[in-house]
Amino acid sequence: MSLENSRNANDTNDANNTNKSSDVTFLDAGGVDEVSVIPWSLLLRQKLVQRVGVSRRKATLGVLLGCVFTVSFMITLLVVSLKTVADDLNSTTGVISWAITAPMLAFGVVGPAFGKVGDLWGHKRVFVGGLFIAGVFAICTALAWDAPSMIIFRTLSAAGGSALGPAAMAYINRMFDPSERVRPLGYWSFVTAGAPEIGVVAGVPLVSIFGWRTIFLMQAPLCLIGCIVAWWLLGDTERRKNVKFDVQGALSLGIGSVLILLAINRGPAWGFISARTLSVALLGVVVLIYFVRVEKRASDPMLPLQWFRTRNVAFPVASQALTNFAYMGGFMIVPQLLEIGLGFSTSHIGWLIIARPLVFSLVAPFSGRIAMRFGERNAGVIGAIAVMFSMLLLSQVDAGASDLYIAFGLSLSGMGLGIASPALTALLANSVDVADLGVASAVQQLLNQMGAVLGAAVMVGVHEATISSGIVKSFSYALLAGAISSAIGIFAASAVRRTPRVL
Repeated sequence: MSLENSRNANDTNDANNTNKSSDVTFLDAGGVDEVSVIPWSLLLRQKLVQRVGVSRRKATLGVLLGCVFTVSFMITLLVVSLKTVADDLNSTTGVISWAITAPMLAFGVVGPAFGKVGDLWGHKRVFVGGLFIAGVFAICTALAWDAPSMIIFRTLSAAGGSALGPAAMAYINRMFDPSERVRPLGYWSFVTAGAPEIGVVAGVPLVSIFGWRTIFLMQAPLCLIGCIVAWWLLGDTERRKNVKFDVQGALSLGIGSVLILLAINRGPAWGFISARTLSVALLGVVVLIYFVRVEKRASDPMLPLQWFRTRNVAFPVASQALTNFAYMGGFMIVPQLLEIGLGFSTSHIGWLIIARPLVFSLVAPFSGRIAMRFGERNAGVIGAIAVMFSMLLLSQVDAGASDLYIAFGLSLSGMGLGIASPALTALLANSVDVADLGVASAVQQLLNQMGAVLGAAVMVGVHEATISSGIVKSFSYALLAGAISSAIGIFAASAVRRTPRVL
């Protein structure tokens, strides 16, 4: 059954979709008197839909998002438990931190290649294959015997998991018409952006109760079940014929991006103006320049560069990256401000910072209504403004700040990203061809990751560079850097073409 047919599937028990055609595709009969044949697998799916009372589209969306959550949740699970893992593997926190850094780099960098492969060879195979790889290396992670083996296994697991986000977005954009996309993309944004935050918050109690090895062993069967259900439920997407995979473009984009992200990530430790940092960054720039030259000559480029001459591609991506700069930078800075600057206990901090992912999770599902009411452009602007004010409020936190004030500042950040991200993602999806949805999503994933890594590195760097002015004051300067980034994101969001409102 093709995905186009599944998009028109009958939502048997969904009153809002009574105008959809049958969920069962009949094979075209050779003659008038011949009986059409119903494949048994489709009939089984129809019976299951009728029995469960969930439409095929909703079931597909649920499976896609559930699998993406399973993978994304694990990326940051160990952020607060690095010492526990380091002690268990007879290593140091500095070394084990690469079990977070390397998977984050892989998650952002490998995605474009998987997105392109999905567009060429079908997103079903890429989705299931990526999920299978993530599950296999989750088992390997649980059995890791030392720090290097664990870092390698976590990186390979994240690299496999990076295939899920672009594939899921490609399915969503095929299942839903442009006017319907914002709401499901809100759920997608919640999962891709919210799951890592939930992983950080939930990491400490889960690791303390079950142990970090058990958690990764629990991830593996979830991935396996997801593979089976996804292979059975997902329809095949169309495959582009007579198109070659751009190997040179994929390798140069991946290597260049890794080098840039590595320089940004390790800048605070190495020194931003050290020979090592500058050499790695310069080499990354050279490789990316080579990538641009390759793409200009390629008959089937990895990344169509003309996209970035389109306002509703370039500016939404830029606004998301700039807003994510502030969002993730604040994610790193605020807990340090509360612990080092104000002397809050770990439990006290945990209860406060949960405000941001909580508000994000509440707002993201309703962001579709906001975007349809005010237009995607205005939703992007509103979201970036909320993040900017969040940074400004948090920059004023001192010893006299109340818990309510801090929680409100954090909540504004979660609300802002929850409103902006689905709207800008919908703008991007509606601005490229259906055949390029996978790679478009992957590019968005990569640039968001670059924004996040850059935000964390720059804001931490600002704090360290201004610490002589006072610990609390240095954190304030760092948060003001986030406010500036999100202010630029406001202008980027306002530069997109206006979209119609649904009143």
